[in-house]
Amino acid sequence: MNKNDLSERNICAKFIAPAVGRSGRDTLSQVREEISFTKGRIIVHGKPVTRDKAKRADHILTYRFFTLY
Repeated sequence: MNKNDLSERNICAKFIAPAVGRSGRDTLSQVREEISFTKGRIIVHGKPVTRDKAKRADHILTYRFFTLY
């Protein structure tokens, strides 16, 4: 299999997602794929206000720490 012939999405599905799963992460609750994590920078030019392009990530890994009392 030549990695140069695969799309970015295929590489994520075939290589990155399995590696993240093998690392011990719970892929259902700790991994989010292909998401926007900001709404974009606010740009002010006098009266009209616009928003820049949103930032996107292929994978975001989360960790929630909580204590049971």
